[in-house]
Amino acid sequence: MSTDFAHGGNVFSVARSLGVPPEEIFDFSASINPLGPAPGVREAVGAAFDRLVHYPDTACAELRETLAACHGLSPGQLCMANGSTELIYLLPRLVEGKRALIVAPAFSEYERALALAGWEVDFLCLRPREGFRLSLPLLGEKLKEGFDLLFLCNPGNPAGNLVAPEETERIMDLAKAAGTFLVLDEAFIDFCEDNSAKAIAVRAGNCIVLRSMTKFYALPGLRLGYAIASERVIGRLERLRAPWSVNTLAQAAGLASLADHDYRERTVRLVAAERDFLASALTRLSGLVAHPSAANYLLVEIAEGPPAEELRQRLLTERLLIRECGNFTGLDDRFFRVAVRSRDENMRLARALAGIFGTRSGSI
Repeated sequence: MSTDFAHGGNVFSVARSLGVPPEEIFDFSASINPLGPAPGVREAVGAAFDRLVHYPDTACAELRETLAACHGLSPGQLCMANGSTELIYLLPRLVEGKRALIVAPAFSEYERALALAGWEVDFLCLRPREGFRLSLPLLGEKLKEGFDLLFLCNPGNPAGNLVAPEETERIMDLAKAAGTFLVLDEAFIDFCEDNSAKAIAVRAGNCIVLRSMTKFYALPGLRLGYAIASERVIGRLERLRAPWSVNTLAQAAGLASLADHDYRERTVRLVAAERDFLASALTRLSGLVAHPSAANYLLVEIAEGPPAEELRQRLLTERLLIRECGNFTGLDDRFFRVAVRSRDENMRLARALAGIFGTRSGSI
């Protein structure tokens, strides 16, 4: 079980340690849209400045209604939050019980939130050699041990593996049969929206879907996320949420982001193309295996070469920051994760890795 809850994206502390401005760091450790925020966000945030003399709209009414329309849901089926992490910390209070199962490797905040609430945590670890594929029969057997909560991230983080909607529905059925409440974290599903289980979750009643606006819309500094579930579940969650947790500027940025449909389409195209490019470049390097991904990051396995933490330190000399994955339950120091960034940045990373591992054939 992991006890280290460090994350990627610690660009400020890394920059301080190197004695350089954060802008000089090429941050591949946090999986954020390489386009940055939508073009209209800066203006929207500026225009909202004068509203800071008032408390935020604690109901986030306009943003929630806009999101509901985007997803084909009713506003009562959504709960806004200060990033999906706020919701993760509310879930042990939403669901009665004390035993939770996490499909691993996974975001460490699941375990931390549960541990702080006094829950017992167990893991179902997916295997790299099986492509991190979730076996439904194995999950069914595991659930028979008796769990009150089940956490599943789709696409997986950090593996990038994707569970199709029909499989997700079967997982919901398995959870319902076992008396288990399913938490489906879709923080990166915007990159493959057709695979979202939001509509199924609303009907199921024993499930909540977590969504993030910080990754796809590049707003991690503002903190914005939301939950999707039946109106009954959302009503209970709203009663647990602290007032004013979503600030005025975050709400304005969210509305501006959702209004830019061209930005969304450009993001999907760019990330798909650059993910393919980066994966192809990494497969030409000796000793590295890039696992397939449906998200905006790649999990890379070191078959031969320096361990991930040593690699991280060596890349920092070139101002390149990667996410070492040894503190993910189910992984070890032979794994690291890299975000999909712009072509120039992806090329810079690939060439730096080629200098360490060498190439199987040709050049990067």
